[in-house]
Amino acid sequence: MNIRHKANRIRLFNFSTPQMRAFHFSWFAFHICFFGWFGIAPLMAVVRDDLGLTKTQVGNTIIASVAITVLVRLIIGVLCDRIGPRLAYSWLLVLGSLPVMSIGFANNFETFLLARLAIGAIGASFVITQYHTSIMFAPNVVGTANATSAGWGNLGGGTTQILMPLIFSGLLMLGVSETLGWRLAMVVPGIVMFFTGIGYYLFTQDAPDGNFKELRATEQLEASNEDGRNTPRNTFAIACRDIRVWALFVVYAACFGVELTINNIAAIYYFDYFDLSLATAGLIAGLFGLMNIFARTMGGVFSDLFARNNGLKGRVRWLFIALLCEGVALMFFSQMHVLALAIGIMLVFSLFVQMAEGATFGVVPFINKRALGAVAGIVGAGGNAGAVAAGFLFRSESLTYQQGLFYLGIAVVIASLCALVVRFSPAVEAEEAEAYREAAMGQDGASLSLR
Repeated sequence: MNIRHKANRIRLFNFSTPQMRAFHFSWFAFHICFFGWFGIAPLMAVVRDDLGLTKTQVGNTIIASVAITVLVRLIIGVLCDRIGPRLAYSWLLVLGSLPVMSIGFANNFETFLLARLAIGAIGASFVITQYHTSIMFAPNVVGTANATSAGWGNLGGGTTQILMPLIFSGLLMLGVSETLGWRLAMVVPGIVMFFTGIGYYLFTQDAPDGNFKELRATEQLEASNEDGRNTPRNTFAIACRDIRVWALFVVYAACFGVELTINNIAAIYYFDYFDLSLATAGLIAGLFGLMNIFARTMGGVFSDLFARNNGLKGRVRWLFIALLCEGVALMFFSQMHVLALAIGIMLVFSLFVQMAEGATFGVVPFINKRALGAVAGIVGAGGNAGAVAAGFLFRSESLTYQQGLFYLGIAVVIASLCALVVRFSPAVEAEEAEAYREAAMGQDGASLSLR
């Protein structure tokens, strides 16, 4: 996919260019999707009592919330290649808002499980966010752009831990019962998602020069079925045959999959283990997600910096370092029995989790540009596959949360070795090094029009 006029600078306060509008709308949309996706998590202690759920049933709903996303992420990446990120995001937001608002109709384990399964589809929003920024920004800043947009989106995992208990408490102050309160609280993220989808359609475009449909009509972008080379089935097959894609699948399972797991269990973990109130447990759990305001960006910034001196090899080395440190920090966190120490180690652990995520998608745009959507979809699905696998550790009645976290840390350390499988040919290394230099040199030239 040959995209021209990518931005080689990130100007946060510039909303006049299509590149920066895509940047801001994509992170905000992902943030709101996270809000809807995990809106119920900080209220699970109330839902558990209302519906009479066992630990195993709570664990099953956690697995359901991330399981369907594996499939939808695989589909959405290919869909982005075909119809473009603008339409894909708009439809996902509008349709995804429906199950978020409808979860309040659940009145037993089975209906609640189905609702969480349906809501999980909106987790595919991450793939569109990374796809959109990947085709909008040049090699010298794409790692930073991808990491920042995803990180500020993941920040929704922190804000929902803080805001949803407050919304719930506000409803209780108005005289609403707990049984009705958690149901009404979920209407809020659903409404915001719906209107964000409308805004995405109205104010963004697929690429710097226009939408895919118009670019293909004017032959500025290759047709999706040209010579049969770029059909969705073919690009997906190309991605599937590349072992590096599956290595990154495992890597992303070990970082984003872990983050999703912590988002699901953190509030109830602090509520049960440290005997805190629901609001306090939610506030502390929210700190984990709030690290996204800068941590994932740091992962992308370091990826770009490592690439400056060591090219694509540098990006891969940084990814390995970040993931290894994440696994070690997680094992330490699992052994904390003092609240203050648990919070401190959790923040260190969170830092490396999110830097590893940023580092992963500092590598993804360079794996295969012809099949960018398929690669992003498969790697993104890895995050949810990891969350599904981790979910089984926390549904077992025989394992404590502390034991589950420790075993998960060991798995992350082992998964970090997969980063070393990602290699590039000398020709690709040389090509991307030249592209990086040209983009960096153009910051004071071609990019002036992007101010």
